[in-house]
Amino acid sequence: MAFDPFASDRPLIVYVDYKSPYAYLAIDPTERVAAALGIAVDWRPLTLDIPSYLGSAKLDEKGNVAESRRSAGQWAQVKYAYRDARRYASLRGITVRGTTKIWDTRLAGVGMLFAKAQCDAVLRRYSAAVFERFWKRELDVEDPAVIESALREAGADTRRFRAELESAGAVYDDMQRAIFDAGIFGVPGYVVEREYYWGREHLPRIQWILAGRRGLAPDVAYRSFA
Repeated sequence: MAFDPFASDRPLIVYVDYKSPYAYLAIDPTERVAAALGIAVDWRPLTLDIPSYLGSAKLDEKGNVAESRRSAGQWAQVKYAYRDARRYASLRGITVRGTTKIWDTRLAGVGMLFAKAQCDAVLRRYSAAVFERFWKRELDVEDPAVIESALREAGADTRRFRAELESAGAVYDDMQRAIFDAGIFGVPGYVVEREYYWGREHLPRIQWILAGRRGLAPDVAYRSFA
């Protein structure tokens, strides 16, 4: 059966990328909504092509810009995004350190599918570890050995992980093309009743929809981290 970015046997699909601080900050609020509704979430990876719209840059060991392919406007957007993410992260004691380059999270996304194929608990532990350590600059998402170790620590059976990387990568790339072709472009991305919502500020409406649309539809709002 062909992969459908809008279809799932679960009522809510959530797309995330480990290199997105906004996706990281959305995990706990999303899980709280799912727990309140008594539903299971279909978590899916979406590897963002950040240089295509925000340019790229690299920092040296001292945190100075060593290489930049960004306009002044793109730098302003990137700096604001980190300030905004840290505002919300500080309310939960979450660490969000600016990255030293635009990381390729494709391998970490493949790892996510590998964990997901085993069980929800393994996926939850894997994603929690990858998100936390990546944003503390303690995890190399481009190293197969590191991803394999994170999977093993999460309780996954990793005996076939290396052997299946090539074939799993091909499936992953096909999946990513289908996601972008369907018009799903940002994370956290929510799909409910085959409609896409970008950003955790839509969680109140998503909860309202999944709870049966009782009462007036809520306005767009961020979930509190207090």
